[in-house]
Amino acid sequence: MPDQGHPSSGEQATQHVVAQLRQAILRGDMAPAQELVEDELAERFGVTRAGIRAALIDLEAQGLVERIRNRGSRVRVVTVEEAVAITECRMVLEGLCAAKTAATADDAQLDRLAELGRAMTKAVADGDPLTYSRLSQELHTRIQEFSGQRTAVALLDRLNSQLVRHRFQLALRPGRSQRSLIEHLALIEAIRARKPEAAEAAVRTHLASVIEALRG
Repeated sequence: MPDQGHPSSGEQATQHVVAQLRQAILRGDMAPAQELVEDELAERFGVTRAGIRAALIDLEAQGLVERIRNRGSRVRVVTVEEAVAITECRMVLEGLCAAKTAATADDAQLDRLAELGRAMTKAVADGDPLTYSRLSQELHTRIQEFSGQRTAVALLDRLNSQLVRHRFQLALRPGRSQRSLIEHLALIEAIRARKPEAAEAAVRTHLASVIEALRG
């Protein structure tokens, strides 16, 4: 059944499809290299083929879709080396956000980070890597939000969306959550101590560990 309650053509229809496809890719409902057939998507979302084509072009610009000449579009496959390069960029941007948060966060924000640290510790103790991974992402999101660095946050949103599949695989790797927890608690401690340089260094240490795990 096609989606109802939205226009079948025009910019609003295109953005509706962009949002729906983006979420499907990020949730893993659409696997890397899965073909995206315009006719099928047009029927599914109740929009014109032109709207689907425009949405796929938008998602290509976000790094989530790749268009192959004479073959159409598919969910983009992010290689390990691409994931490493993206993570290297995250080092700079997330380091900036962590330093800014350490310098400017209020007490309520610092308390929220501490709460997340406790929840992450419990998830590891309970042997629940998926909950830990979700909480880890929330921690990174809150640090970015508290930093007030809107440009960095927008860039990170695009970068992180390309790493969903690799993040899921790392979350299930034996021993990964335990090591990651130590790194995240060090980051939280540095921010709560209001030490910008230490917070930035903690982010870099953590993401260097992520790169090591990606390559391993």
